[in-house]
Amino acid sequence: MSDKSKPWKAARYTVSHDGAALFNVSVKGRERWTLECLIAAGAKGCTPIDNPAPRWSAYVFDLRKRGIEIETIHEPHGGQFKGTHARYVLRSKVSRGESEASAA
Repeated sequence: MSDKSKPWKAARYTVSHDGAALFNVSVKGRERWTLECLIAAGAKGCTPIDNPAPRWSAYVFDLRKRGIEIETIHEPHGGQFKGTHARYVLRSKVSRGESEASAA
């Protein structure tokens, strides 16, 4: 398969937190898509309302297991089914490295 048919192939990222050592992670698929959305959103963060995907909370959970800090902010919303929704904000500093295919 060509790279174009696998747009969310594994890619490496460098992650840092205040006062902690840098570390690298490799993510692919929906986890990579989620991380890219969070990076692009910056301080405003992402919501499943603005960035529809079937399992945002699961993708965020998996990224957190890799050591990436992501804050969940619960926001109220109105409408027929009023309640709250999550806004996810990337708190780690994350920079993109090479894709694993190009690093090999």
